[in-house]
Amino acid sequence: MIRVGVVGATGYTAFEAIRLINRHPQATVTAVTSRKDVGTPISDVHRALTGQLDLSLSLADPQQLGADCDVVLCCLPHAASAETVRALSEQDLRVIDLSADFRLRSAAVYERWYATEHPWPERLGEVAYGLPELFAEEIADARLVANPGCYPTSAILPLAPLLKAGVIETDIIVDSKSGVSGAGRTPKLANLYCEANESIAAYSVGKHRHQPEVVDVLDRFAGVQTDVLFTPHLTPMDRGILSTIYVQGRELDAQRVKQLWQEAYAEAPFLHVVDSPPATKHVSGTNHVHMTAIDAGKRVVLLSVLDNVVKGASGAAVQNMNCMFGLDQTLGLGA
Repeated sequence: MIRVGVVGATGYTAFEAIRLINRHPQATVTAVTSRKDVGTPISDVHRALTGQLDLSLSLADPQQLGADCDVVLCCLPHAASAETVRALSEQDLRVIDLSADFRLRSAAVYERWYATEHPWPERLGEVAYGLPELFAEEIADARLVANPGCYPTSAILPLAPLLKAGVIETDIIVDSKSGVSGAGRTPKLANLYCEANESIAAYSVGKHRHQPEVVDVLDRFAGVQTDVLFTPHLTPMDRGILSTIYVQGRELDAQRVKQLWQEAYAEAPFLHVVDSPPATKHVSGTNHVHMTAIDAGKRVVLLSVLDNVVKGASGAAVQNMNCMFGLDQTLGLGA
């Protein structure tokens, strides 16, 4: 059995990760940590785990985690995560980091978009990006994997094969909508029921931190510098992401797009090319991504949906863990 530690275990992504690992046939959670609530049973923090996991929260002691775990899922905020990951790496632990700290390759870009110095800048550019659909070989050999952002996953997967094939222009518009869980469990005014219910709003227009991640990963995979305009929206639902992407290309149509997707993702168990516009409820609670393409005048509209807490976070982490330990990618993920 793979022994799994979950650092920062009180949030939504940590709960989802624990839920998935609990049903994994070859992995078990052996440690859960938090900077607060030390000694509190994890089932008191996440009531849905009652009777499913008999562990209490402890401080994230790297040496103890090194003794108790084979791999650690780090579910801490950016900046705080990098410091912890560095300490865990010194214990020769394999680590999957769910923060944004190791997704970008440049410390300067990180500092510009996250408004803080990177705690471990020399490690940037040497970390596997956790999309097995694109980087499975790198992930398999990695000691540290940067789990992708939820919005970037919904944009990168449709765009990457098209950019690599050179069939679309590099000026791209990504319009995305996400459920409230994407903002995390910490209370914020905009996410209160009376603020978010019966409403939809754009936020961080032109300055969302996932924009450089999309650009950086597409450049890494396809070798093409893109100009991405990314606009996120908050929608009054618990979970889910719908991304609507507008692309152009000479002699490009929806049928050609679908053909390229089917070729690129023929071995990807969680990606499905569908004929009609997908909805977030089609993938809710799963690690699956549904994508389609529709002709719209001189443009082709790409649509992708995923569950932001599963494929957009914890499900991707379990999928990455499977790759790192040479297991079938679908283990524990219900596919």
